[in-house]
Amino acid sequence: MYLSEALDRQYTRETLSARHAQRAAEFIAFGPIVFEVSRLMVKWGILAMLRDEELTGNEVAERAGISTYAAKCLLEASLTIGTVLVDRETERFSLSKTGWFLLNDPATKVNMDFNHDVNYEGMFHLEEALKAGKPEGLRHFGSWSTVYEGLSQLPEPVQKSWFAFDHFYSDSSFDDALKVVFANRPGTLLDVGGNTGRWALRCVDYDSDVRVTIMDLPQQLALMREAVKGHEGADRIDGYATNMLKEESSFPTDRHYDAIWMSQFLDCFAESEIESILRRAAQIMDADTTLYIMETLWDRQKYEPAAFCLTQISLYFTAIANGNSKMYHSEDLKRVISKAGLEVRQIYDNLGQGHSILLCKKITNK
Repeated sequence: MYLSEALDRQYTRETLSARHAQRAAEFIAFGPIVFEVSRLMVKWGILAMLRDEELTGNEVAERAGISTYAAKCLLEASLTIGTVLVDRETERFSLSKTGWFLLNDPATKVNMDFNHDVNYEGMFHLEEALKAGKPEGLRHFGSWSTVYEGLSQLPEPVQKSWFAFDHFYSDSSFDDALKVVFANRPGTLLDVGGNTGRWALRCVDYDSDVRVTIMDLPQQLALMREAVKGHEGADRIDGYATNMLKEESSFPTDRHYDAIWMSQFLDCFAESEIESILRRAAQIMDADTTLYIMETLWDRQKYEPAAFCLTQISLYFTAIANGNSKMYHSEDLKRVISKAGLEVRQIYDNLGQGHSILLCKKITNK
């Protein structure tokens, strides 16, 4: 199994003493409580108070507008969680390094909101989802077969957290990705699963000659058209409505596409579905077409916390999104790409928030 250097150090040997391992096990056992305590410490501004000055429990209660009992429960739990520290002499609390990251790290904030608003209730049904191969945790939002069909109908806070999560991870890599894709100056680009058109807008802004076609579900294209309206270059963004889960859904043949772009798209499908999608993509490719697949591959992460986040996010796909996809290991994705008649020519790693781009070409008979 391929693992980046940081992951090899962490995952191939024991790194904890017995005592630390026991604590880690208890941390897992109380995970839901740890999460809720920490979320409220952020939401009620307590961690922000302790960042600025050391406070007693009574002072925290008064400033947060909560009872002394509530303040003590949260502060004592946070002390053992590791987000705050206490001075034994003055009994004043302060912010720890972990608390600082919880309060200030953009990725942590996005992940916390996503887990609370999108995942929390549905994760209760993870066991059912793993056994059935269906997103059993999605049903408290609606009766759709996948979350993507219902995105436009999700409650506003849920929809806001979902898009913030999606955009945070993709947007951070766009600057690097544009350099990779436009090194070959494509005149036409097919954006598969283009969502609200953020990448398409970046493309038409980056190159005044490129024309982009976004290929997505009809309801997603409706959101896209509203999102790009009035932006410079929007007249060079077209839409092609289709449901890629349907085997009969083909790629557009109205023009030749120099580049095909799939960003954070294939992780929304099972391996068999990915193979089907890539086979259909290969049908419209020739020697001059380049397929760019951008994914957050958990095994190629530069820093271990990123791999942790990605493997946990895989279970969002299981319980909420579709029931059968995940954040893939690069070797699994490359194997499926090969089965679809394509080959990976080059991999660009460490783009933005841990993205990789797989540059693929069609295998032609010699």
